[in-house]
Amino acid sequence: MGIILKIAWRNVLRHKGKSLVIGIILFLGAFLMTLGNGLVSGMDRGLKNNIINTFMGHLVIVSQKQKSDNVLFELYGKAVAPIYNYKDIKAVLQADPSIDRFLPVGKNMALSLNEESDPAGVFLLGTDFKAYKKMFPDNVTVVEGRLLNDNERGVLVPVFTRKEIYNFTNLWFIPEGGTVVEQDLTPEAKENRASLKAKNNLVFLGSSDDNSTTDVRAGIKGIIKYKALNTFWGHFLILDIESYRECMGYFSAAQKAREITIQQRDLLAAQNENLDNMFGEDVLVEDKKAEDTRNLSLTRVVKSQEAVADVDSGAYNLIFIKLKDGRDLNKKAVALNKKLQAQDLGVRAITWEKGSGLIGSLAVVIKGFLIGFVAFLFLVAIIIIVNTLSMAALERVSEIGMMRAVGAQKGFIRAMFVGETAILSGTFGLTGIILGAVVVCLLPAFNITTDNDMIQLLYGGDTLRPVLTAMDVMVTVLELILVTLVSVIYPVKIAQRITPLDAVMRD
Repeated sequence: MGIILKIAWRNVLRHKGKSLVIGIILFLGAFLMTLGNGLVSGMDRGLKNNIINTFMGHLVIVSQKQKSDNVLFELYGKAVAPIYNYKDIKAVLQADPSIDRFLPVGKNMALSLNEESDPAGVFLLGTDFKAYKKMFPDNVTVVEGRLLNDNERGVLVPVFTRKEIYNFTNLWFIPEGGTVVEQDLTPEAKENRASLKAKNNLVFLGSSDDNSTTDVRAGIKGIIKYKALNTFWGHFLILDIESYRECMGYFSAAQKAREITIQQRDLLAAQNENLDNMFGEDVLVEDKKAEDTRNLSLTRVVKSQEAVADVDSGAYNLIFIKLKDGRDLNKKAVALNKKLQAQDLGVRAITWEKGSGLIGSLAVVIKGFLIGFVAFLFLVAIIIIVNTLSMAALERVSEIGMMRAVGAQKGFIRAMFVGETAILSGTFGLTGIILGAVVVCLLPAFNITTDNDMIQLLYGGDTLRPVLTAMDVMVTVLELILVTLVSVIYPVKIAQRITPLDAVMRD
């Protein structure tokens, strides 16, 4: 082995030009693979953290009647099945020690109605905004206007949705009490500034499978921007939960809490024969004093003021859950489902990857493209290395022939070529891996940020934070080994065919 390595090292130095070409190719391939893996791993981690910490948590509870797991971006805006027994579910979640916090929300598609153009489709996220801020404290920032106050009715419109609706309806939305902010206008809106129509409210018509929806007018309290990935989250308008329920045709908490008069209660409890007696002939003329006394009694209400609505008593569609430990989500979903099924609550838990649909597998898709791209680079590298080594073998016919003449076997020649390629791979390839790892470690220190939605997809958030794992390094090393072995197959075959006679004929 020692003599093989000495000869291999001598040949590397003797043919510096070809060795340098092969080395540079291996260096670039290893460097790009290391850097690419770091970027994709950082994007994968950033994307997961963004989805989990700023929008939907680790797990999502949906109704068992919900057929599709893709509850955020289901095709054609199909309605998400409602959940009516949140209070019972809440008791189970509060008793689970693995759960950190949870948030019930309403999520469905609606139509934005207006007198100026055709309706525009939007996604509504109905929520108690006070609870929403506790669950996702840094998720949204105000661009214009303000956020929703506690128990206040209204809607928050993302910048992305405002732009999309303007392109569709030519209406520009502003907060109540606000004016058009020139610097926030899109290029298209600036061109039409003279005829720009501004509105400070929206009318929503809910989308439901049972056609029981109604139209609801909501005042715009603020124009917002999500912390990152506005290309996705910017589709969701945040609406107060009671307006959302009314829009979707669900019973709102206020409707359930409203007290009725004794007259209304008696009327609802009356039997058919009692209803008939109310219209009998003997009651057409009555004593005036008795009539006034009865009217006073009938119009007396149980409470002088409407009861305060218990927001938890109304309908929801989804329940977002954050866990104390985000590992083994599939196992935790199974464990939670057992508890929910034991109580026969009619709901099930799914992971955020399933609930978010395509965005949940976005990192995997991009990583697949990157691996394919790097594999293409390595394929090109293999072709170049094979050609270079083959030419080197043909140029060394005399040398190899003399070695065969003095007793060198084919196995020795094969080991010599493999050793030469291994030296180049080890030297240049490992250098590329080390430099790639250094770059990955240094990039976060520059705090590179962007507001571009598409670049944020590659970042996994608003800041570039690549991460290099041990698995990423191992994959790169294995690819280098594979390139080394594949590259020497054909040149070795050429070298093994060389005989001492070939050396004499060449001389």
